[in-house]
Amino acid sequence: MKQKKSVEIYQNNSVKISVRKEWCKACDICIEFCPKDVLVPDDKGIPKPVNIDACTKCGLCELRCPDFAITVEEVEDKDE
Repeated sequence: MKQKKSVEIYQNNSVKISVRKEWCKACDICIEFCPKDVLVPDDKGIPKPVNIDACTKCGLCELRCPDFAITVEEVEDKDE
């Protein structure tokens, strides 16, 4: 039986943050390394961006995640 993939995607006009819940072990490393306090733990300890507009796309959360559970991507401007 295949496991259902649960990826939460949070996006604004400049950044897309994806959190793969089944890979995350709720270690809080990504939350601790975020210099702008973009991430907070949900009720299960999984990171959730609550201040996505403050994200500078530094990628520290993605780089420090030991389980590759979070990704940060720059959103391309469609008007170009």
